Parts: sequence; C-alpha cells; structure tokens
Amino acid sequence: MKKAIIFIFIIFLAVPANLSAAGNFILMASTIGPVDSGIVDVLEDRFEKETGIRVRHVGAGTGAALNIARRGNVDLVMVHARALEEKFVQEGFGTGRIPLMYNDFVIVGPANDPAGIKGTKNAGAALKKIASAGAPFLTRGDKSGTHVAEMNIWEKAGMVPSGPWYKKYEKGSEGNVSTLKYADRMGFYTFIDRATYLGLKDDLKLKILVEGDKDLLNYITLIPVNPKKFSRVNYDTSMIYVKWLTAPDKGQLIIRDYGKDKYGSPLFFPDSKEWREKVHK
Repeated sequence: MKKAIIFIFIIFLAVPANLSAAGNFILMASTIGPVDSGIVDVLEDRFEKETGIRVRHVGAGTGAALNIARRGNVDLVMVHARALEEKFVQEGFGTGRIPLMYNDFVIVGPANDPAGIKGTKNAGAALKKIASAGAPFLTRGDKSGTHVAEMNIWEKAGMVPSGPWYKKYEKGSEGNVSTLKYADRMGFYTFIDRATYLGLKDDLKLKILVEGDKDLLNYITLIPVNPKKFSRVNYDTSMIYVKWLTAPDKGQLIIRDYGKDKYGSPLFFPDSKEWREKVHK
C-alpha cells in the first residue's frame, strides 16, 4: 500500500502542469490482475493514440485501490469486488459502478490432487474437501478482489477457513502472479483468476482442477471518483475514457480479442451495457 501511494506521488510530480490542467491526463487505480495480464496497458495505449489523452495507472488490490481513491489521488478505479464497490459508491466517493468486462476464477492445485477435488462442479464443495483433507491452501489474505471472492465461496460453503493447512501469503498484496508462483513452488492449492493462470501456465506445475461454477465469475467494474468529493478529480476526461472503454466498437472489441492469438481464447469477455445491448439486438 505504501509503495502504491509513493508511486502515485511520483506520477503526479512527473505530469506536466499544463497537461493536467488541459484535461489531457487521467490517473487510474486498477486491480492487479488486469494490469499483470497486459490488457490495461493495451487499452491505455490505444486510447491515447486515438484521442491524445494520456492514461496512467497504479496497480493495487481492490481494497487498496479503493482506499487510494478515497484520498482523491486518482480519477478512476478498475476493481472487482461488488460489496466493496457498492460501499465505496454509497459513501459518496464514486459516482456509480460501470460494468466493463469479466473472466473467471479457478481453483488450482498439484496434479496428484491429494484432496480429490478435480472435476468438482461446485467451488464451495471443492474448498470443503480441501479443508477436510487438511491439504495446504494458499490465500492472498489481503482484502483484494481475489481474496474477497475466495471468502465469498467459503461463506457459501458455510465455513470459516482456519488451521495450519490454511496459509496466508505474506506478500499477497503484490498480486495474483506472485501468489500463484509461490503456491506453485510450494505445491499448494490456491484460488486464482484464469487470466493469471494462463499467463504463467507454461512455467507451472499446478493444474486447473475446478472451474465453470457460476460463483467463480469475476466481474470487473469501472468507478469514476466523485468530483463533488475532490474538486481536483479530472471527471470529465475520465468519462471520455469510460465511454471509449465501454463502446462496442472501441474498448469492448479490444477486450473481446485480447489473448486469442497467444492463448487460443480471450483472457476477458466484454460486459458493458452498450456491448450487451448490441449483442442482444
């Protein structure tokens, strides 16, 4: 969290005063998964080429990203934990939740699958099997969107995970890539987004063992920071970016195709209101 705040301060120092004043700069706090996948950079670069408006981001877990925005240090957030998002908006820090895209979470583990969860269709049932077997499970434990999603599954399973088998990753705030690499080194089960897994797949021993449960869907949302809270927020320019990201012929097309060439399937799926209206016409 401290690193994120320091990074934001450096970015602000690096932005020419006339650029910011002209409304040609946006700063966004983004959940780490989309940053690690590369899609955030691709979207920002394409938008800048088309509009001349520069977007820069800092990556942080959803809880940390929203806290950064609570200080008025960014114009926009990209996050994925509905309960935290709704609270942020209800508190008046955000103007509203705007659907952008989605992918899904998966439960991965060692190929020999000591808890016997492979092929389980219900994610909660799979986690209960891991707990019953006392098989080592790694959690980010950092109130990020991934951690919140994991805890939601435990809650639906009627469990509060605890014990020596349930291991909190000390560097969970560094993101899903770091968490997954550590789980792989240790041979632990873990809960991770598919995009992160696919990005590291060739270097991993862990396998996807549970997938496809609707409770594993991972919705990613945009929230503009409320200019009534912070007059310095570049709201109008942020909304230009939001409109571009959610447009069926702009950002949503990029999201639809991102990852197809490298992985054979997209890493994310378009989910804006405008995209859904176009698809269902």
